[in-house]
Amino acid sequence: MNRRKIVLLSLVCIATSIQLAAQDSVPKTQLILLGTGTPFANPERSGPSLAIVVNNTSYVVDCGPGVVRRAAQAARDKNIPALEPAQLRHLFITHLHSDHTAGLSDFMYTPAVLDRDYPLQIVGPPGIRRMTQLIKKAYSEDEEIRLKGLEGGNADGYRVEVSEVTQGEVYRDENIRVKAFEIQHGSWKHALGYRFETADKVIVVSGDCTYSESLVEMARGCDILVHEVYSEAGLQKREPKWQKYHSTFHTSTSQLASIGLAVKPPLIILTHQLTFGSSYESLLEEIKRTYSGKVVNGEDLAVY
Repeated sequence: MNRRKIVLLSLVCIATSIQLAAQDSVPKTQLILLGTGTPFANPERSGPSLAIVVNNTSYVVDCGPGVVRRAAQAARDKNIPALEPAQLRHLFITHLHSDHTAGLSDFMYTPAVLDRDYPLQIVGPPGIRRMTQLIKKAYSEDEEIRLKGLEGGNADGYRVEVSEVTQGEVYRDENIRVKAFEIQHGSWKHALGYRFETADKVIVVSGDCTYSESLVEMARGCDILVHEVYSEAGLQKREPKWQKYHSTFHTSTSQLASIGLAVKPPLIILTHQLTFGSSYESLLEEIKRTYSGKVVNGEDLAVY
């Protein structure tokens, strides 16, 4: 091999190495389902919550019952240090239903007790500030003892910074850009979905909602759509009162199929699955009657 060929080969190797290094430097985004449950007290599924982790930083959406312990379990069993309790610093709330917020006091205080050294940042719809203030008031004696007593807690870890939002860009840092959009969730005046944009992924989270054109528009171009759903066949087994309620507040399998056809995401993950006695497999079957894209049933602690 002559000298010129050696030089050219060396340059190709250097360029390839630079390209591979650049690819390795791009943060690899992970989506972790912390809770895929509903108000039904299924012991196999914690209350609604998920985490997006990028560059060893976690961004949690909703905080149903058991959220901190589920996060700790994911940190231990899935080797995701960003979900250790002390690292839970960012929380996005879709709406104020109890099954999505019953873990809020847990999210505020347990990580603080376990040495969180940074204020908790909460983004959510109007009303989340008042809810947070009332929780702080309810736990004021606990907080005072932990900060001024023998524990000598870190005051920064107990601080909570709240942003009430409705739509548009609501958060940005070096890892992620977050857009909120309004959705239809029955009689709730304020309910939100979120679009998370990182260097390598776009993830859209529906929150609880019925069919929404705003969601369709915000989900276009996403890599993963995490969406709630109910079984149409299962709902027919319920009494008329509940048929009216769920069809007004939630998304049917056929409606979700329509969303899939309009958006065509590479992956739809089902969460907050209301089966009403039907199986999780039948949910997929109902959707796939009219939508052939990739759809999976979300389970607690699944990682994507």
